[in-house]
Amino acid sequence: MDSRSVFVLLWMLLLSTSTGIKLDGNGYVDVIIAIGSKVPQDDRLIDKIKDMVTEGSVYLYEALDKKVYFKEATILVPSHWSCKNVTKARTESFDKAKIRIDHANSTYGDQPYTKQYGECGTMAEYIHFTPEYLLNDTVIQLYGLRGKVFVHEWAHLRWGVYDEYSEETPFYYSNGRIEATRCSKNIEGQFYEVTAERSLQACRKDPQTSLPTDKCKFFPNINKKTNSSLMFLPSLDSVSKFCRKNEHNYEAPNLQNKKCGKATWTVIFEDSVDKDALRSLKPLQSPLPPPSFKVVQRAQRVVCLILDVSGSMAGSGILLQRQAATHFLRYIIEDQARVGIVTFSTSASTLRSLTIIDSNNARETLVQLLPKVAAGSTNMCLGLSKGLQVLQGDNGDVLGDEIIFLTDGQATDNIAGCAPSAIQSGAIIHTLAFSDKASSALKEMADKTGGIFLIAKVDMISNQLMDAFASLTLSTGDYTNEPVQLESVGKRTSDWFNGTVSVDQTVGNKTSFVIIYEIRFPSVYIQSPSSSIYTQTNMSHDGSLKTVTLNIPGTAEPGDWKYSIQTTSNQAFTITVTSQASRDDVPPIIVKTHMNQQFNDGSKPMIVFAEVSQNYRPVINAEVWATLESETGSVHTLQLLDNGAGADAFQGDGIYSRYFTKIVNGRSSLKVRVKNQGGQTRFAVQKNSGAPYVPGYVVNGVVQLNPPKPPVSEEPLEVGSFTRTATGESFEVKLSGTTPPTFPPNRITDLSAEILEDTVLLSWTAPGEDLDQGTAKSYEIRWSFDLDMLRNSFSNGHVVNTAAVSPQEAGSDEQHSFNLSFPIQNGTTLFFAVQSEDEQNATSETSNIAQASKILPGPKAPGVSNPGMNLTVIVISVCVVTMVICFIVAVTTWAVRRRNLSV
Repeated sequence: MDSRSVFVLLWMLLLSTSTGIKLDGNGYVDVIIAIGSKVPQDDRLIDKIKDMVTEGSVYLYEALDKKVYFKEATILVPSHWSCKNVTKARTESFDKAKIRIDHANSTYGDQPYTKQYGECGTMAEYIHFTPEYLLNDTVIQLYGLRGKVFVHEWAHLRWGVYDEYSEETPFYYSNGRIEATRCSKNIEGQFYEVTAERSLQACRKDPQTSLPTDKCKFFPNINKKTNSSLMFLPSLDSVSKFCRKNEHNYEAPNLQNKKCGKATWTVIFEDSVDKDALRSLKPLQSPLPPPSFKVVQRAQRVVCLILDVSGSMAGSGILLQRQAATHFLRYIIEDQARVGIVTFSTSASTLRSLTIIDSNNARETLVQLLPKVAAGSTNMCLGLSKGLQVLQGDNGDVLGDEIIFLTDGQATDNIAGCAPSAIQSGAIIHTLAFSDKASSALKEMADKTGGIFLIAKVDMISNQLMDAFASLTLSTGDYTNEPVQLESVGKRTSDWFNGTVSVDQTVGNKTSFVIIYEIRFPSVYIQSPSSSIYTQTNMSHDGSLKTVTLNIPGTAEPGDWKYSIQTTSNQAFTITVTSQASRDDVPPIIVKTHMNQQFNDGSKPMIVFAEVSQNYRPVINAEVWATLESETGSVHTLQLLDNGAGADAFQGDGIYSRYFTKIVNGRSSLKVRVKNQGGQTRFAVQKNSGAPYVPGYVVNGVVQLNPPKPPVSEEPLEVGSFTRTATGESFEVKLSGTTPPTFPPNRITDLSAEILEDTVLLSWTAPGEDLDQGTAKSYEIRWSFDLDMLRNSFSNGHVVNTAAVSPQEAGSDEQHSFNLSFPIQNGTTLFFAVQSEDEQNATSETSNIAQASKILPGPKAPGVSNPGMNLTVIVISVCVVTMVICFIVAVTTWAVRRRNLSV
């Protein structure tokens, strides 16, 4: 059987066990809702989650024309909760859950939000609800019914749509009048400022923009019945649908228009992960069934290392495996976990049955048992079978237990024959491919069980295998108990290997420096921030492992730690520095990295993401570099940016992104290094989405105020020097041809426009020659009075002379000012868009459409009149009323006279 047949067979057999949300007929299943381990037990929380999903299912069913609903949901509760009717978790984990119940992000408070940073139409990362949001019913008044809010956030999560309101630009000009940013425009309301005493006053204008100041709020009219849109105002009783093409407000300066440029309904049915299913599904004919729920719980980790000791692992392979597994057993696997060890070659052996990690002695016992010799053939199925037997040793089953399966993949048996049964067992299988010959079945086993697939070369300097083992954690949401990798770097030298590792205030406990050398024991010097010097006399040396280790007692001193390694022979070195949180109540700064696709055929660009955060707070202005290394040795280094341009969705959200254009055939690894050693990094307070807070409603013509929104943190905080490294899941590329794909310049998504007297000023971030890499050849700028014309037919817009505009390098700030061929009249609104072109004449997608209005300030700074109450309307209203009164008087006079005549 060839490799393609094996792949197809595995795919067919394992389809039913795939992890992640999916549609089963009309119903969504595998919806995982995880409660963070720091959340104290409150059984009401489970009931509130069930109520929200059940209510949300009804609203989802109505919103999408009775096509879909929530069919099955699983609630993962913390291991310390004592609950009845709980089953053992299988592949469910906090990190994999798409809906999280956890303590508040200080920027949002109890406001629900979705962590979203992909392109329009792509799935987001997760929805975040707080326990207080679910337990405190007063929030319903602030945000609306929980079921409708859940559908609002679900649309972000599942379908990659964006909000149709805007906290940044809540008002704009349209045809000379002020409009609230909303969809649809059928939602009417009034503008007012709310004073500190909770009274209303007329909105004031900003003299710079002639728009209402940021204190002005829009109060929707609750008596005006309109059914869209859920992405603008789910709290309005009559709203139950998403905006469709014929009613979408394309002018509104909201994220939906900026990121997608089309109606929410259009994105859901044409661009989302469910587009094909939704177009083919028929409306549900039977009555809507309620969702079914399962409550599961994960106990302490149970892990079996299944290690390849076949002949192809002999030499440096078996040593690297032993070094990395030692690091895992000493510093990565948590206390109270159970660990077993199995080896396989021609046969399989149990080196250690499940052992509780309850002391350093237990760790060292396992370390001493790690294999040192490799010989024989590679029977992977024997290893899998033996590992599953070991996992059954604690309670008779393997549900939710983990396998770490390492092999160079040069198998003598047929892995396709045993992989399906291993997957069906219920264990989570992490696979480490230790050569470019490793079977494709390894990735399938990881994908189908909620595991992680990683590759590593038999190469010391890259430190890939150490990094792979270090990344195999299973988060509960409590990052204070998890290891944090501060540094991982290698070098070949014949003299000095020097560097600096910054230990910040959030880490310091259980800090270790592990130096691995290739040939000869070096001289090692490590200096603390207070200039204390550690030498070999303070360190432990293991000649058989070729490691030198310094374990810092207590909590490591914060600041810059400097290391110097000296050798007289030409050899390779690596240094790995690991630590944990310095305090139980302060989570550490963490880094997570991943690609937007785990498999790519060259038809779509790949994006590298790295999220830097601390307790959900974004860490911005850090220096972030990604290294992508293929199995064949191709290495590419990219600086990731948080500039809101190119691949990066939002500036200042702590998500650092970049397109990866140098893709090559085969599997590649991903590693990210983050540092702040210049003092520029800080915690951000920016919000990009969230369930909209409504300050009140107009009811029968009278504004009724809602309670004020609870205050949240708005002050950015400085972050000291720190360093971090992180390893992401490996990915695979299979190109249809031998030539790597090329791409046009990326779409500009941050175009802005301003009219200063008769001069137009445009600003944007420069795209590249290939997406956000290099320098584009030229720009084409067009404008129109008609938004729809520019949106639907860019080439029919009026062209702007760009002969004097030379594109700068990708990521640079661009500006272009120009005068039109006529004076711009007061009250005029113009629309602008840009395309860019590369050297191959490939053209980018049309940018977001920027709009600008010329509004001349009057002699005074008047207040903002409410919609429908401008001077023309008032004059017409007075005239109509006068005419009616005159008519009534005339009729009354005529009637009286006639009555008098009849008398």
